[in-house]
Amino acid sequence: MNIQNYLPHRYPFLLIDKVIDIKKNKSIIAQKNVSNNEPFFQGHFPDYPVFPGVLLLEAMAQATAILDIESNDRDMSKQLYYFVGIDKARFKKQVVPGDIIIINAKLNQSKSDIHKFSSECHVNDEVVCTSELIGAIRSKNDR
Repeated sequence: MNIQNYLPHRYPFLLIDKVIDIKKNKSIIAQKNVSNNEPFFQGHFPDYPVFPGVLLLEAMAQATAILDIESNDRDMSKQLYYFVGIDKARFKKQVVPGDIIIINAKLNQSKSDIHKFSSECHVNDEVVCTSELIGAIRSKNDR
């Protein structure tokens, strides 16, 4: 699966390296490899690099976008998938360079072009972040 065919993001903001498993209209498992040369580590934090929590949430949102696009065979040349809401976000453990983040997301509810997911990030089988995310598909002409 070529992730860049699903998401408009590019380095350094493309946060999904690999899709491990996808079950249309149900769930996705994706992976993000955290390397020491990620640009945000220069400032977060120079002497104690920690993967930013907001980027954990963004990685989860990108995984949910891939799930929606694959499930609905969307023409992404005319549409964008937006991260529009977050509930119950919790950060349980720090993520540092060298970690491999496994992202699990499940579709909970779908109404029209708005979708609600539950998601978790794991490192070494330990939960590092959980949240409920809301995504919406919109035409590129809707600004």
